[in-house]
Amino acid sequence: METERTENAQVEENKPQPYRVRLPGFITEEEVGVGDVIKRTMSAVGIKPCGGCVERAATLNRWMVLSGRRMKR
Repeated sequence: METERTENAQVEENKPQPYRVRLPGFITEEEVGVGDVIKRTMSAVGIKPCGGCVERAATLNRWMVLSGRRMKR
């Protein structure tokens, strides 16, 4: 049972982190995924998201995140 917990912890550590981009003057201090930005933009224009759009947004969110605050090193 404990080996399962250790393996799960190692999987979480090996999980690739998204590329974080700091935009000075970004409106919010919380991180926003690129997929969410694109999805909100398309909704504002009047395009309704489909199943493929939701999957694409999730993939983009895993790849890149926008932030207004300084990144810790």
